[in-house]
This record gives sequence, structure tokens and C-alpha cells, in this order.
Amino acid sequence: MSETVGIAGSGAIACGLAAVAAQQGQVVVWARSDDSAQRAHGAVSRICEKAGAAVNGNLRVTCDAAALTEASFIVEAIVEDHDAKTALMTDLSSHVDPAAILATTTSSLSVEALAEASGRPDRFVGLHVFNPVPRMDLIELVFPAGASDDTRARSLALCEALGKTAVEVPDTPGFVVNRLLFPFLFEAVRLLESTGLEPEAIDTCMQLGAGHPMGPLALLDLVGMDVSASIGRTIGADVPARLERMIEAGELGRKTKRGFYEYD
Repeated sequence: MSETVGIAGSGAIACGLAAVAAQQGQVVVWARSDDSAQRAHGAVSRICEKAGAAVNGNLRVTCDAAALTEASFIVEAIVEDHDAKTALMTDLSSHVDPAAILATTTSSLSVEALAEASGRPDRFVGLHVFNPVPRMDLIELVFPAGASDDTRARSLALCEALGKTAVEVPDTPGFVVNRLLFPFLFEAVRLLESTGLEPEAIDTCMQLGAGHPMGPLALLDLVGMDVSASIGRTIGADVPARLERMIEAGELGRKTKRGFYEYD
């Protein structure tokens, strides 16, 4: 891997991406607090150990945002909120090397708007990876209109170095996967409500009958109800009332150990 990758964030996407990248080269991860940094380092280490990779020498986790300035390809992987992302991008843009590329892992927001807010649309790309990153082969690449040829070439090269398949998609809400996926997931919730079926029944039908690796309700638990509702609103999908009630009750899925299923 020819790039030194910097990752801003410490959640599941950030840690998964860090683990994959650290198997190929140098990675620095920025977390907002010591606790977040410790959790992120532990998560990345566990993912790497499971893959049989010893990459501690390639991985650095820090609370010092200035460390990201060492990277040549910086990936924002924080909360799916336009204001939070633009604030971080604006701050990073003023400190990083002029040749560095800024990327966002947004799953539904406008890459063009984030690129303009960064102040460097020629060095910007949407790098939509999927959770769990080590297992999901696709990266949706979204380039703003002003992206340079160098940005395009380096972004494609990074995806290849990570062992991923890159597909360039248009800058539309939800891109391709989420634009098609979330209306389907929400319809599964409405079917659950209208029929009284158990979540396991719907999920088993879609796994065995449609060949899906995970049922729609289990997938909502993995993504999180709050994130799913946010994506749904961004793409203009009708978010089921049950999801809103679950969010209000704090039943967000795996991260709160309770959603359509309960988790230890």
C-alpha cells in the first residue's frame, strides 16, 4: 500500500477499516478520548488476530488529532451527521499536507456538499465501505465534480491495495446499495407488524429463500435503528413507526444489546 492511511473515528467502520489497512501498511487512528482509543485499539487488534495478521507495528491509535497530518490519505468515519462531518473536514483541511486526500465514509450524505465544505474538492472522495469491513468486498466510490485525476487514480489504487472491489457510483442520496436496501429493510419491519410473525421467521425466509447472508431484521440490528432511520430520512424512504419507537426506547440493536433480537 503506497498511502499512509489516517482514520478519524473509533466506531465499527473505523476499526474495521483500520484493521484491513494495517495489514497492508501504516495506519493512524484518531479517537476523541482515551477510553475510545483503548476500545478502538482492542477492537482492531482482535480483528487482526482473527485474520491471523500481526500488524501492531503498522497501527497507531491516538487522541491527538495532529497525528492525522502524517497521513497521505485521511478517512473521516464519524457520526452520520452533515454538520459534524463538515466541522471535522474544515479543521483537517487547514492542517494536512496539500497533496493529501480527504475521504468520507458517509453512507447517504452528499459527497459534493462535504467536498465543498472541506475547501479542497479536488482532493476529496466518498469512500463508502460496508460493515463488517473485513468481510465486505465492495467500496462505493463517489467523486465530486472537481476531483482531480490524481485523486481518482489514488482512490482506486487504495481500494485495490485493501483487497476491495471499487464501483464508482453517482452522488445521489444513499448511492446504490442503501438507496435500494433500506426500503426493503423497512418493508420487512412493516411485514412484521402486519402479520405478527417472529423476526426469526422473516429472517430465515430471506436467508434460505433469497440467499441473503443475513435477514433484514438482523441487519437492522447490526446497522443500528438510529443510523437506519437517519439513512431512511436522507433517501426519502418512509421510516416505520416501530423503528422510531425503538429509538425512543433506546433499543438500537447490537450496540445497545437489544433490538429485534437480544444480545449478550
